[in-house]
Amino acid sequence: MEALPRETVVDVLEKRLREDILAGRHPAGSYLPPERELADEFGVNRTTLKHAFGRLAQSGLLETRHGVGTRVRDFLRLGGADLLPMLVRHSPDWIGEIFEVRRSIGALIAERAADRATEAQVAELRTLLSAVGDADGADDVQLADAEVHRALARATGNRVYVLLTNTLFNAYLPVRAALVAPFTEAGAAHDRLAPVVEAVAARDSEAARVAAGAYLSATERIMLEGLARSRERRDGAL
Repeated sequence: MEALPRETVVDVLEKRLREDILAGRHPAGSYLPPERELADEFGVNRTTLKHAFGRLAQSGLLETRHGVGTRVRDFLRLGGADLLPMLVRHSPDWIGEIFEVRRSIGALIAERAADRATEAQVAELRTLLSAVGDADGADDVQLADAEVHRALARATGNRVYVLLTNTLFNAYLPVRAALVAPFTEAGAAHDRLAPVVEAVAARDSEAARVAAGAYLSATERIMLEGLARSRERRDGAL
């Protein structure tokens, strides 16, 4: 078995600062205390602190102004969807909002795919759908299902839909293990998704939109129920 990576001091410090920022202990627009003061507080040297600052700046939470200090960015005003995985790790409450967008975007993607998919893309969709039913184990079924949605996005011919689909999947990766409930039975997962693919293959954009909406609503409900059970088990173990 491969050894798990060990956290470095920079990893731990980054996590502590990130939690403080996302929890509002350092509000948007405020400046962090001077580096020397923070280094003393956390018991680290300033080089370690600068490395942690650099990571948080890359993730869009901080900005450093030479001669002025390090300020907390207003990520809700200035940030992008690339922040979502980090925000979900901080608080799974973001999942409900991600699913709301998933429903809207997913239905639109299916509608556009029905209008624009090539014969080759329809064939790919059917192949990927079959892989869902043939997958072994909930994790593999979930990943196979995701590939169908990526293919639907590609079939729209619009690369922005492809990137949005990737972003939404990446957003809930931190809690993916708690969202496998719709994928525990490969056959059922296949049958839920099949009407979407068949509507796209039939070039019926309205049917594709309706089928995608039904699929996304059903899987969302099952996922959220599974996530709630996971939380209950975790809270009960505390």
